[in-house]
Amino acid sequence: MKGIASGRLFSGGRFGLSLAAGTALALIGAQLGASAALAGAVTGPDIAAAPAGEWLSYGRDYGEQRFSPLDAINAGNVAGMGLAWSADLDTARGQEATPLVHDGVIFISTAWSMVKAYDAATGKQLWAYDPKVPRETLVRACCDAVNRGVALYGDKVYVGALDGRLIALNARSGKPVWSVRAVPNQSDYTITGAPRIVKGHVVIGEGGSEYRARGYLAAFDAQTGKLVWKFHTVPGDPKKGFENKAMAAAAKTWAGDWWTMGGGGTVWDSITYDPKTNLILFGTGNAEPWNPGPMGRKGDNLYTSSIVAVNADTGAYVWHFQETPEDRWDFDSDAQITVADVLIEGHVHHVAIHAPKNGHVYLFDVKTGKFLSAKAFVPVNWTSGIDPVTGRPTLNPAARYEQTGKPWISAPGAVGGHSWQPQSYSPATGYLYIPANIAAFPYMAAKDWKPSAIGFQTALDGATTAMPANNGVRAMARAATTGALIAWDVAGQKQAWRVDLPSPWNGGVLSTAGNLVFQGNAGGSFVAYSADKGEKLWSFPTQTGVIAAPIAYSIGGVQYVAVLAGWGGVWDIATGLLANKGGAGRNISRLLVFKLGARGQLAPAPAPASMVLDPPPPFGTPQQIAAGAGNYARYCSVCHGDAAVSGDLNPDLRHSGVIASAEALRLVVLGGQLHTMGMVSFKSALNAADAEAIRAYLVHRANEDKALEAKN
Repeated sequence: MKGIASGRLFSGGRFGLSLAAGTALALIGAQLGASAALAGAVTGPDIAAAPAGEWLSYGRDYGEQRFSPLDAINAGNVAGMGLAWSADLDTARGQEATPLVHDGVIFISTAWSMVKAYDAATGKQLWAYDPKVPRETLVRACCDAVNRGVALYGDKVYVGALDGRLIALNARSGKPVWSVRAVPNQSDYTITGAPRIVKGHVVIGEGGSEYRARGYLAAFDAQTGKLVWKFHTVPGDPKKGFENKAMAAAAKTWAGDWWTMGGGGTVWDSITYDPKTNLILFGTGNAEPWNPGPMGRKGDNLYTSSIVAVNADTGAYVWHFQETPEDRWDFDSDAQITVADVLIEGHVHHVAIHAPKNGHVYLFDVKTGKFLSAKAFVPVNWTSGIDPVTGRPTLNPAARYEQTGKPWISAPGAVGGHSWQPQSYSPATGYLYIPANIAAFPYMAAKDWKPSAIGFQTALDGATTAMPANNGVRAMARAATTGALIAWDVAGQKQAWRVDLPSPWNGGVLSTAGNLVFQGNAGGSFVAYSADKGEKLWSFPTQTGVIAAPIAYSIGGVQYVAVLAGWGGVWDIATGLLANKGGAGRNISRLLVFKLGARGQLAPAPAPASMVLDPPPPFGTPQQIAAGAGNYARYCSVCHGDAAVSGDLNPDLRHSGVIASAEALRLVVLGGQLHTMGMVSFKSALNAADAEAIRAYLVHRANEDKALEAKN
C-alpha cells in the first residue's frame, strides 16, 4: 500500500485509489479521528520520509537542503545526459518556480501564478489552471509577475496567486477547490513565494515591503482555507495596542509613525519547518521605506531583516535573530533557511544555515536561536565587522546615507550577496552551494520626500544615482558587476571552491548524491559541476537566462533532472544597462527535463530584434528634464529600468512611439490606456505637467544614448 509512512499524497497509480488502499485508509481515519483523514486520500505527505525519487516540497525535505539522494546520474556519467523532453510555457515573464514531483506527475507554477501538471516521464500535459490574475497587479509587484512554486497535500495542489489569493486545486483535474484572499488588501500586497505544508496547514507569507505592507506569516487549514493563526513581523499602531508580547517588545525598537506605512518586514519567501523542535523558521524583509528619515524611523526596527522562529501549532513567538539592524539598504533576510546536523569542532550541532542579502553566512542553533557564527562570502562594506559573540554588526557610519546627505555605494547592493535563488546543502560534502551576486548599489536620500498613493515607497533619489551617459563609467560598472557559484564549507566557515560567472542573477542550485551540483545561469546555460571540486562536467544551451532552481526525480529506475528556464525578475526589469550582462537576457520560457542518453533538441531560437534609437528632437528646459528624471526614477524605473534603459521583459521607453506625442504619453501615464497590459494610470500621483516632464526626460535620454552609440 502507498500510505502515509511512504510520504505519498495519492495512492493506487496516478491519482487513483485502489479499493484496498481506500479501505485501509478509512480504517486509519477511524482510528485517528474524523479530522485526521480525507475521504479517498492520504492526509498528507511525510516529507521527512519521502521516497528518494520524489520531490514533494519546495526544498525537497523539511530542512530545505535541496539535496537529492539519487546517484544514477553522477560525476562519472553526467557528460552523457541530454534533453529528454521540454514544454513551452505561455507566459513570457521570469520563471522562478521549483517543480514538485509525485507519483509520476510533475507540477509547476509559472509566471502569473498559473499551474500545470505533466506526465513526468513523457512530458504530456495533464491539465493547466489559470487564476486569471489581473495584469494591473504588476503595479504593486516589485519584482516581475513571478511565482516560486506550489505545495502538495492530500489530494490538492496549493498556489499563492500574485494578487494575494491562496488557491487549492484538485490534483487530479486542476479544478479549484477553494480560494481565499490571504492578504489584508489587494492594493499593497502580493504573493510570489511557494506555500509550505506544516501539520495540515498551508503556511504562506506575502510581498509588499516597498509599498504599504505590514509583514506577517499565516497558516491556513489545508482542507477549508480557514485562517488558523497569524504572526505579524512588525508592530502596528501603538494606540490600538499590540497582538502579543512579541509585538510590544518590537515596538520599543521603533520610532516615528512607522505604522502609517505598514512597516514592511514581509515574508515573501524563506519558510522552513523543523520537526525536531516543532518550530517554523522564516525570514523577514526590509523596513519601509528603505530610507528611515522621512518617517522619523530610528532603532533596530524589529522584526525586519531577521530570522524569526514560531511554534508550528500556534504561531506563537519563540525566538528571533536580527541579521541587519537599522536596515536601510533592502537587505531582506528572505533567502532560504537550511536546517542540518553539522559536525563542528567535534560536536554535532542542529543548525540553521542562512546566507541573506547582507553578504554573510550565518549559523544558529535551531532550538534556541543562539548565534554561532557569521562570515562574509562576498565583498562587504556596510559593516566593519560582526561581533563574534552577539552576531551584531558594526555599521559603517558612511552607510547611513540619510544622515550624511551623501551618496553611498554599498557592497553588496539591494539585490543582495544572495537573493531568493535557492541555495543547496550537501551532507555528503558538508558544503553549502550559494548562487552569489557581486553587485554594488548606489543609495541617496531623497529630499522632502512624502509617501504617494502608488508606486515604490523607498524614499531614495534614484535620479541622482542613475547610470550616467558616460561610456567609461558604464564600462567600469559592468566590469565590477559579476556573479559566482560558491561552495561554502559550513563547519569551517570558509569558501571551499568558487566558479566565477560574468553576471549576477544566476539560478538556484541542486546538489546530489552523485557528487554533482546543477545550476542554470544568466548566460543561457544549464551546467553540472562536481560537488567536491567545482569542476565543470556538462552544460546545455537553454537559449534564455535561468534563474529557477533544478530538481532531481526518478521514474521506473530512470533518473531525471528538471529546471524551469525563462529570464526575468527584478534584475532584468530594474537594472538598466546591467540587466543583460550575462549575454542571454531574452525570455524563452520552458520546462526542461534531462536524462542519460537522451538526444532531444530545442527549436532554434528566434533572432533577437534589432533596436535602433530614432528619437524625436530633444525639448524642454533643464529644470523640466530634471523634474522628469525625478518622477521617472520614482514611478517608472522599477519596471522600465534605471536611466530609462530597460531589460528584456518590459518596453524600453527610449524606443517607444508614445514619447513623440504629449497626448499619447498622457493617455498611457494618466489615462491608463494600457492598464490591461499592466501599465495602470498614475494620475493619483502625477499630473499633465509631470507627464510632459517625464516625456522630455525620455527624449533627452534617448538622444544622449544615440550620441553615445555614434561614438562607438
